[in-house]
Amino acid sequence: MRTVTIKPSELSGKILVPPSKSMAHRAIICAFLSEGTSVVDNIELSNDIIATCGAVEALGAEIDIVEGSVQGRKKLIINGTGSVKVKKERIDCGESGSTARFIIPVSRLAKEKVVIDGRGKLVQRPFDVFFPIFEAQNIRYRTQNGKLPLILEGSLKSGEFKLRGDVSSQFISGLLFALPLLPGNSAIIPTTKIESSGYIDMTIEMLKRFGIEINFNREQNIIEILGWQRYISQNYTVEGDWSQAAFWLTAGALSGPVSVGGLNKDSTQGDKVIETILSEMGADISWEDDLITVKKSPLTGINADVSQFPDLVPILAAAGACAEGKTVLYNAARLRIKESDRLRAIATELKAVGAEITEKEDSLEIIGKKSIEGGRVYGWNDHRIVMSAAVLASKCRKNVTIEGSEAVNKSYPAFWEHYKSMGGRIK
Repeated sequence: MRTVTIKPSELSGKILVPPSKSMAHRAIICAFLSEGTSVVDNIELSNDIIATCGAVEALGAEIDIVEGSVQGRKKLIINGTGSVKVKKERIDCGESGSTARFIIPVSRLAKEKVVIDGRGKLVQRPFDVFFPIFEAQNIRYRTQNGKLPLILEGSLKSGEFKLRGDVSSQFISGLLFALPLLPGNSAIIPTTKIESSGYIDMTIEMLKRFGIEINFNREQNIIEILGWQRYISQNYTVEGDWSQAAFWLTAGALSGPVSVGGLNKDSTQGDKVIETILSEMGADISWEDDLITVKKSPLTGINADVSQFPDLVPILAAAGACAEGKTVLYNAARLRIKESDRLRAIATELKAVGAEITEKEDSLEIIGKKSIEGGRVYGWNDHRIVMSAAVLASKCRKNVTIEGSEAVNKSYPAFWEHYKSMGGRIK
């Protein structure tokens, strides 16, 4: 386990944000399901993206990795099959929930046996939302107490799919990739409120880019999918990641100025809401051309329903720890089944550096302080906990030591390099 110690120093400067991991996952799967060759440019080979590449290769894709148009980034040349042809029975999803939940329905475009496996916390994350569908469609599955590995045999059939939307939108997105290729029309009917619905919008946007039409009737809460469709190969450049930009934009508000490039101002990414939230907290935010800049600003606490953007909670909690007054982040129960129990992790580690925070069943309450002490924190093998702690360290009086700093490799391998380039002092 790697440990870094950060000496408090202001973070400022200009940075090109990493490409969107969420959009990259979706583009890779759509390219795989297309007939012919697609090019997906502006890729950062994080552990999660490597897992998705390995998964589609196991199901028949051929991928060449070459230098991308942006220095230090990669380009994927993907030869798709238009269908699923199982080449490798065991599919290792690493620690990527997106990979696993997307690839499970996609793998059922074939009838052959596959074993969906993973590592770390992913093994224990829930997959049982799919099980009633398997049972209704006579898809054979085996698992131990609902955990990975998951053994599947039998093929998916078109029809009506009722499933919960309050565990993860990834289950719905997974079906959306697979259903258009089936003979016959289908419908997805969420039986609960959809949380993180912006991620479904991202899936539909990517499907449309690759020639697939989906009708999301929001008034009736039903997603209609025509069958007999075909994916059309594309050249696509992945846009910047608002989820990762959130760390630098918050750093700008706490100690900036920080300017972030590479973001789509009109993005459908749900975490683009960080711009609105920081503005509501009092951050000075401006756009010039394609560059967004956040200047150091006195922040005030907010009450925020985070059900639609749970990945922002760690960095919002860090911002709240330095804001005047009280910050309440509620409707956050799903964070307990992420890469870590994020509510417990955030509360534990913010307390460890001297913040005033209370963990409740589905929320966090933070009383802001003018000064945070510093100290030793544990990363919980969770990239967002580690990166949030690093941003908060810029406001601490004493050093902050982070155990498990390598967790950033899950989504943002260049994080520590970028951190130092913005003035972060690491020893």
